[in-house]
Formats: sequence, structure tokens, C-alpha cells
Amino acid sequence: MAEKLPHPQCLGVPGRSPRRESNLIFTMLSTDSRAKVYLMGAGLGPVAYLTQRAIAVLGRANVVIYDALVSQELFDLLPPDCERIFVGKRGGQPSTPQAKINQLLVDHYRRGKQVVRLKSGDPWIFGRIMPELATLVTHHCAYEVVPGISSAIAGAGLASIPLTAKDSGAGFFVMDGHDPHRWPWPALAQLPTLVILMGTKNLSLLVNELVRAGKSPHTPMAVIKNAGRPEQQTWEGTLADMVEKTQGQSLAPAVIVIGDVVSQRIIPALPPLPLTEKTILVTRAADQASQFTELLHQQGATVLAMAALEIVPPKDWQPLDQAIAKLGDFDWLILTSANGVEFFFQRLQHHGLDSRALAGLKLAVVGKKTAQSLEKFGLKPDFIPPDFIADALVEHFPHSPAGLKILFPRVESGGRAQLVQELSQKQALVTEVPSYQSACPGHMPEEVWQSIVNQTVDVITFASSKTVSHFRQLLAQTSQANGYQDWRSLINHCQIASIGPQTSERCLRELGRVDIEATEYTLEGLTGAITNYVYQNP
Repeated sequence: MAEKLPHPQCLGVPGRSPRRESNLIFTMLSTDSRAKVYLMGAGLGPVAYLTQRAIAVLGRANVVIYDALVSQELFDLLPPDCERIFVGKRGGQPSTPQAKINQLLVDHYRRGKQVVRLKSGDPWIFGRIMPELATLVTHHCAYEVVPGISSAIAGAGLASIPLTAKDSGAGFFVMDGHDPHRWPWPALAQLPTLVILMGTKNLSLLVNELVRAGKSPHTPMAVIKNAGRPEQQTWEGTLADMVEKTQGQSLAPAVIVIGDVVSQRIIPALPPLPLTEKTILVTRAADQASQFTELLHQQGATVLAMAALEIVPPKDWQPLDQAIAKLGDFDWLILTSANGVEFFFQRLQHHGLDSRALAGLKLAVVGKKTAQSLEKFGLKPDFIPPDFIADALVEHFPHSPAGLKILFPRVESGGRAQLVQELSQKQALVTEVPSYQSACPGHMPEEVWQSIVNQTVDVITFASSKTVSHFRQLLAQTSQANGYQDWRSLINHCQIASIGPQTSERCLRELGRVDIEATEYTLEGLTGAITNYVYQNP
């Protein structure tokens, strides 16, 4: 029996009829307009299949409570200080009780937070949305449901299977394959097309039940694993031979399609992309991983993302606050990273200021990405060095820095020391203030560790010097914990790719080598350098 939500009339909102109150089922109003819970579909995984509404909401989230199968690259859309809480449920493994998830939503809402409950696919399709929705209604929580793309429909399309083909696909039925014994198989066997989610564990039983109920053993079927991801894989066969074809394969998560529509599948004969069959490890930072992953996907690569850099507020805001209070005393503001831009303007807003507070300053930035971050606040830089690196800033500065008062919000650990030294040597008056800090994550993801040990990683990429140091630290720690004495030998088979000279220098010092270096010091340049290397070294 379907679960029922409490009628909005029960919420005690006076002066409205039950008919008019029903409009509140999808979006409730709260006394605190800042607090809201979003029940959101994460879609198929990659950011490319995320809705525009979801992207906008994630960009301002305070707390994300997420399930298994949610792609890590979606986290790169979150604000740096967003809290992440994993509550995933996987078959045969311990999982967070639903009652605890419900309570988390209410607790964070009551703290005035923008809460995102992030679910794989679409929350309405086997997304366990009803208990959470009922809890939010009962506790008068403002909420919004943000639909996502479900693999139930998109999976077949991405495998080139038309679910509603003119002659053989008059309709399709979507079902859950967890408990095959509860379904009326004689009735299902008469349907033209079946789409089964979460059924790979019971694949043999599902096939046998359909054949026993009268479905022809020659009925075409397909199993589509990781639909929408670069590692998507499709097995095509019939009810008679699919179990044998997939014997010994790890199939989950997968969509099963059964029906004559599978035989109408058209596989385009396209030439392989340059990085097809290459697995690339992106040692990511929050401001670049999503974009870099998409660039590599476009070249056919399978991408593993590893957080090697956590960007957090500085230990003490006071130096930056004091500088903001005296912005009128400075001639130039120098920003060398997207993180620096984001945290500087975050602090401006904390003091009730916006970009108009910079009216008397000239702005210098390093790199296209930093300039793009600045443009989000309605500003364009007065100067960008041509080589996209901080070392070129002094050499190409538009006029003599002598006597100029320069404000430089930077990473707390004191990055860009050479830039400050060279400006000071030219008699500029540089005020350095920490605006954020970068920390090493606590552990290496198990998926990344196993890929390194199994030698399935072809290229390891680094877009900053700190990601090199943190990767080395995490690899050494994880190796020691697992009984490996020589961590360097684990990456001998991988190519080391660097975004530019400073990062390459750190690779040589920490890892002993660098195999690929971008000539244009951008993520696009690094993608091109990797592609060229693979082309020249097949």
C-alpha cells in the first residue's frame, strides 16, 4: 500500500481550505527563509547529466546528506565550507537507519541550514523519498523536491536502445529486482518491454521466472552497467544466454532491459577517442576537479578522482579583516587562485560589502580560472600575466611596482614566496594576509588505492605543488598501513603529468620524476599534453 503524507491541514496553518492547502505539499514555507531541505536527484553521476536547478542549489548548500552511487565530482560544486554526511545504503553492507536520516534532515533544518538530501538518479524512482518527505511535512520544514535523470529511462537511451520503438515497444514497465518472488510473472511475461533496476544479484532467477511464465528464451535483453559514466559497459544477448555471458562479471549498478526493442539497438561506428582505455587519476582540488574530469571524459578517458587538497578557512580571519577595513589604503589587489577569490569575497560579504568596495583598486590575477572566478562577482582584472603563472606577474607588471601598496590574500601556509620577494625587491609595499588554508585529507579512497595496487592507473595528474606533496604523503601512509614498504614501486607503471614548471619541480623532488608537462599552464593545456603523449607513445 502506498505511504500517505499528513494532510497539510494537519500542520495548523489557519484560514485555508484542504484544497488550497494541498499546494503546500511540494514547497512548504518556513518562518526562517534561509532554511530549506532539498530532496535532490543526482542523476546518472557525472555533472554533465545534472539539472541546472541542482547545480544552482548545490552551489549554496550548507549541508549535503548523500547516498552511495553519488559521484564524487558533484562535490566540487559545493561551497568550501559545506558539511558532507554519508548515509549510503548498499546491499549486504551496514547502512544508516532511515529514522536517523530523517532526524538529520530536521536537525540541520532547525539550525537554519540549506540542506541537500542527495540521492542517485531520481528521488521519486526507488529513492525512498516518502519517509523523508513525511518527516519534513510533520515537522513543518520548508522543502523542495529537485528531480534527477533516472537510469530507468536514460540507461537504455545511452545504450542506443529505443524503449518505445514503433513496432516492438508500445510501452515499458519499470520494476525493482530485489525480491522476484513478489511479482506476477505470468502478467509480466505478456508485457513488450521490462526495465529492471537493482536486479543483477537475482539475474538468473529473474530470467528463469520469465521463461517459466511463457516468455520466449529467444527474447532479446541487455544489461547496462554504469549508465552515463565513462566506464559504461553493455552486455547484449537473450534470456537464454545472458546469465552465461555475464558469468563472473561484476554487474552492479546496472539497468536490465528485456524485450524486442533491444534488437533495434544501433551502435554507431565511431573512431576511438584518444584516451579511450586509459585510466587517469586526478589528484583534485575543489576548484578544478569537475572541469578537468569533463575535459578528460571528452577525450575518452576513465577518470578516478582523489581529493588531495582540502580548502578550508584560515585559522584566524583577523589579518584579512584588518586589510578589508583599510582597502582604501591599497593601490593593487593580487589574486593568484580561484580559492583566493572565493574566500576573499566571502569575507567581504561577511562585513556587508561587495565588489563596490574595490572601486579604488586595480586588480591583478594569475590564470584564466582565477579571472573567471573574479567575473562571477562582476569584475574584470586590470592585468593578467601572459604565461598564467605567478612568476611572470612581476616581469610583465604594467608599470614599476616601486612605492605601490599591494594587498595579497594568499594561502595560509605562505605560498607564492618568490612573487612577494620579487615585488619587495622592486620596492613595492606588499601586505600578505591568509585568506584560506589547504590541508591534506585524512585518507586515500579505497577505490584509488586498489586501482594503484592493481596497476590499472595509466596517468596521475597534478595541477598544483601541494597536491603532489599530499599525494605522496597519503600514498606512503596507505602503503605502510597495508604492508607495502616501497611506495614508489607502486606507481612505477604510471605516467606523472604536471600542469607547469613549479608543479613539475615538486614532482621531481617528491616523486623522483615527471613524464608529461603542459606547455600552456591550464587544465586544457594539461589535457592536451596528456593526449599528445598517449598519441606519441601508444
